[in-house]
Parts: sequence; C-alpha cells; structure tokens
Amino acid sequence: MSEKSGKEVGRQVMLDILGERYVEQRDRSSNDFNRPLRDISVEFGFGAIWARPGLERKFRNLLCLAMLTALNRPEEIRIHVGLALNHGASVEEVREALLQTVWYCGYPAAAQSFKLAEEVLRERGLL
Repeated sequence: MSEKSGKEVGRQVMLDILGERYVEQRDRSSNDFNRPLRDISVEFGFGAIWARPGLERKFRNLLCLAMLTALNRPEEIRIHVGLALNHGASVEEVREALLQTVWYCGYPAAAQSFKLAEEVLRERGLL
C-alpha cells in the first residue's frame, strides 16, 4: 500500500473545502500556461498547508480573512467568508476576525472586508 502524493492529498482537500463544482470549473479553465501555478496550489497550498493537523478549517479560514484583508484581495475575501461559514464559523466569529484587522490593517481595508462579508452574509440569509 503506497501513501498518497501531496498532489493527491491536496486535490482531495481542495474538493472537501471548495466543492466539486468549483474544482470542475477550475479544471475546465486550466491550460498549459496556468497549470504549473495551479499544480503548486494543489500540492503545497492544499496538500501541505490545508491538510496539516493542528488548526481546524474554520480557524484557517478566519486567519485567511485577516491576511486577505491586509493584502486587499476582495474576491478571495468573499470566498473565505463563505468557506468559514461552511466550516462552522458564526457570523460573530467572522465579524470578530474582521474587527481584529482594523488595528493591524487599517480602517479602510477592514471596512472593505466588512462590506464584502455583509454581501455574503445577506446572500446566505444570515443578515
């Protein structure tokens, strides 16, 4: 019996986190140019980082919200708000993770993330 490769583990974690629809769309949009970058994402991002023990996925998503706020990555913020909710984060936990960014990332960055989070929360009927 052989152990799964990082790419195999990563693909399964990516499916678990993002869902079959997202992964299928990603596969359809892969090409010779972007495939090496996507392979790195699967093997290292999902296979080496997201698959690690020690932090539950909800907490990883909340960390991502803070980091993505600092980096001003609105599309990823929307994704991770949804994923945090999917992994059991409450509306209050999302709010608190974003409030933490006010001091460390600045009010404008936090305000933008709050706006994006509110959109996701409204879409899900949580506000």
